[in-house]
Amino acid sequence: MVNPHHIAHWYPTAAYLYILCLDTLALAWEYLRRHPDYRLDWLRHQRRPQAALRWGLRLLEDPALDARDAHPAWLPGHDAVVQLHPDADPPPDAAAFEFWHIPGHKQLLHDGKGLALIAHSPGHCARFALAPGLEDGMAVAYANRGSGGGVAAPAPARSATQAIARPRPTPAAMLELHTLQALDATLAGASLRDVAEGLFGADAVAADWHADGDLRARVRRLVRRGNALMRSGYRRLAQLPPLEKGRFDGDAKRP
Repeated sequence: MVNPHHIAHWYPTAAYLYILCLDTLALAWEYLRRHPDYRLDWLRHQRRPQAALRWGLRLLEDPALDARDAHPAWLPGHDAVVQLHPDADPPPDAAAFEFWHIPGHKQLLHDGKGLALIAHSPGHCARFALAPGLEDGMAVAYANRGSGGGVAAPAPARSATQAIARPRPTPAAMLELHTLQALDATLAGASLRDVAEGLFGADAVAADWHADGDLRARVRRLVRRGNALMRSGYRRLAQLPPLEKGRFDGDAKRP
């Protein structure tokens, strides 16, 4: 039976359903905000921008905020962020930047360097970096590092075709949900068996929990994966360079 002291926040799977709609940058935040050292940095150095560089951020963000409410200012370079610039030599049929025509719930924020725009639609998140001087109605050019720095053809409004609710979660999305739930459970002190009951139900555990069984191995892999993503793997999701070996001793194993 699951220890009741461990179930306050991680046991109900329904509390993790929002994970199914997150993009990779939002998932990176979900793993980073659980890092004990990151949480300590927030408490001690939240007003010091230099403390954020360790984590691949321009500014530290409150780890109490999940990806639905947080606005982490990641260092630039992610393929998902489309840069919007005033078009200095627009053709007659040039696309215009029309803020209110961009589909989805829009959030406009300053990330420490410039204006960023995030537009959430069901099953889709569009991210833009707005160049200085860009105004509503102005001819706009699109650039994306993932396309080699060239001009990207799609306009923000065309993202509506991507905002299609999926009939069921993908296996990849379910993997992230289970990984984060397992990570929270172990951070709260739950045993592997407790984690298995929370994720897959008491009946499944009663039937299949064996020392060399598949269920136990599956839970162990989820816990190991969650810890790895929290420690440094989130950097891959955010397309940040890996940490140099030997830096930030707080992540090193101590004797």
